Amino acid sequence: MELAIEVKELSKTYRVSERSAGLVAALKGLVRRQKKDVRAVRSINFQVEPGEVVGFLGPNGAGKTTTLKMLSGLLYPTGGEARVLGHLPHKRENDYLRQITLVTGQRNQLVWDIPAIDSYELFKAVYDLEPQAFKRTMDEFVELLELQELIKKPVRNLSLGERMKVEIAGALMHRPRVLFLDEPTLGLDVTMQRRIRRFFTEYNQREGATVLLTSHYMADVVALCKRVIVIHHGRILFDGDLSALVQKFTTHKRLQVKPEDLTADLSSYGEVVAKDSGSVSLRVPREQVPRVTARLLAEVPIIDLSVEDPPIEDVIETVFAGGDDEADA
Repeated sequence: MELAIEVKELSKTYRVSERSAGLVAALKGLVRRQKKDVRAVRSINFQVEPGEVVGFLGPNGAGKTTTLKMLSGLLYPTGGEARVLGHLPHKRENDYLRQITLVTGQRNQLVWDIPAIDSYELFKAVYDLEPQAFKRTMDEFVELLELQELIKKPVRNLSLGERMKVEIAGALMHRPRVLFLDEPTLGLDVTMQRRIRRFFTEYNQREGATVLLTSHYMADVVALCKRVIVIHHGRILFDGDLSALVQKFTTHKRLQVKPEDLTADLSSYGEVVAKDSGSVSLRVPREQVPRVTARLLAEVPIIDLSVEDPPIEDVIETVFAGGDDEADA
C-alpha cells in the first residue's frame, strides 16, 4: 500500500537579514546588509500510513508549521524530499491540490463580507464539484457542525468559534484525502474545541482520511492521535505511540489519594504536588508505586485511591527540556 506521507531528510533553511540596534547600524545596513542562515527544519524523516491520525508536536519555532507548509506545497524544501499521496508537493499539481487541505486557526479563506454559503459555491466552482455531491457534502457538514443558521450570515458577523466552524467546513468541501491541521482549535472555548475534535474524528472514520495535526492543546492530541511525532529545534526527538512517549520520558507516576482524615500528612509516602477537595496528589517514582500503594492501604484509612500517569503536558515539557539539552550539547 502506498504511503500517505513519506519524508526523507527534509530540510528548510531561511536566509534572513540582521543588524544591531541604533542609527549607525541602520545606516550601515543600507550599504551592506548582514545575513545569516536559520535552519528551521533539519533533515527529518517520517512516514504516515493512509488513514492514520498523527500529532505533530513541538514548542513555538520548532519547525512544525514550516514542515506543514512544505508538505502542502507552500514552501520549497532546501534539501531532502517529501511525497504526499505519491506527489511532490512543491510542484503543486492540480491532481495533488484536489486531494489535500491545510486548516489553520490563524488564516481565513472565506470572503469576509458575504455569507459562508456563497463562499462554498465558489469552492464548488474552483474544485469543479458535481452539484449533487456538493449538496450532499454541505448538508452533511451543516449537520455535523451545527451550521444551519451560521452559513447564512456574513462571516464578519460571526464569533471566533463560529467562524472556525464554517472555515473548517469550507476547507473540507472537496473531501480531501490528507488533512494538515495547524492549531485548528486555537482560541476556542472548551465546548467548541470538543465539537471540532468530534467532527475531525467522524471525518477520519467516514473518509479514511490521513491527518497530521499540530496543536498546543494536549486535549486535541489525546482525543485524536494514537501516534505522535515530537520536533524541537528542527529535529525529531520522538516518533511513536502516545503511551510509549509517556513511558519513555517519565520516571514518576501520580497517586490520587482521598483519605478519611482530611488533615492526614501523606508527605512520607511521596512528594505532595496538589491538594484539592479532600484529595491529595502524590508524585512517586514509578518503581516504588506498588510498595507505596500497599503501605497507604495498610496504614491510612482511605476512601479512594488511583494511580495515574503524569499529565501529558508535563511529559511534553520533559521532552522539550531534553531537546534543549541536546541543542546545547
